[in-house]
Amino acid sequence: MKRTAVLLFSSPVLLARKGVVAAISQLLVAHKGSVLHSDDHVDSGRELFLSRLEWDLDDFDIPISDFEKHFKPVADQFKIKYHLALSDYRPKVAILVSAQDHCLADLLYRHSSGELSCDLVWIISNHAKAKPLADFHGVPFRLLANPQDKHESEREMMELLGPDVDLIVLARYMQILSPEFVGHYLLRMINIHHSFLPSFAGAKPYHQAFERGVKLIGATSHYVTATLDDGPIIEQDLVRVSHRDTIEDMMRKGRDLEKVVLSRAVRLHLENRVLVYQNKTVVFA
Repeated sequence: MKRTAVLLFSSPVLLARKGVVAAISQLLVAHKGSVLHSDDHVDSGRELFLSRLEWDLDDFDIPISDFEKHFKPVADQFKIKYHLALSDYRPKVAILVSAQDHCLADLLYRHSSGELSCDLVWIISNHAKAKPLADFHGVPFRLLANPQDKHESEREMMELLGPDVDLIVLARYMQILSPEFVGHYLLRMINIHHSFLPSFAGAKPYHQAFERGVKLIGATSHYVTATLDDGPIIEQDLVRVSHRDTIEDMMRKGRDLEKVVLSRAVRLHLENRVLVYQNKTVVFA
């Protein structure tokens, strides 16, 4: 696999039209960087140009530690907001899970098969059910000491995770996290919600869907913010249901969606394909 760098960036449209992509490409080529992929999107309503640019680092003669210094004149000229990532960095990922372990099992399988390029540092749960899965896959497991006390549980999790964890995946972790905890890991937490948001936010979405007699149910993976089920959406999918389906049927069908949608979102994040802006995302799949 090539060693590459990925630049996710945004710039005001009026400035970007004056040659932002050309300016960045010229900088990279001048320093022996070979552009491999470039993908752009314009949000006309917000007058923003958004882009993902990936280049080969094999002959690139700017040390990554010095990239910001060389890039600053271009960033200042086009008012660029950006995030730089390296393909050979393996993010440190923790998974939080409650009693339902179907999403956890899918993530662990995809990780073991090489689909998710990361290091799993913890599986943390308020139920003991996930421990056999964690042990089988060789991932450290922690059962929260006092799961009824949310404040104490969050303190315990923060002690385990520390400041260096790159991503926390809520794989059906059925607890509402405090604004303080969320703020500490903002845009570093991905949740799976078992409905097609913004429909049926909050508790028991399948029950809500059943009562409304919907013909489609869905699953949504999104970044966690302080407002429940309102973070920037990364991935969604749907499955058809009918009047013959019970709540249990909906839950069974939904579980298949949940695990796939969550794993897709995690992979997209790990591959640096998600650009977040103003509570929205552009996904460069």
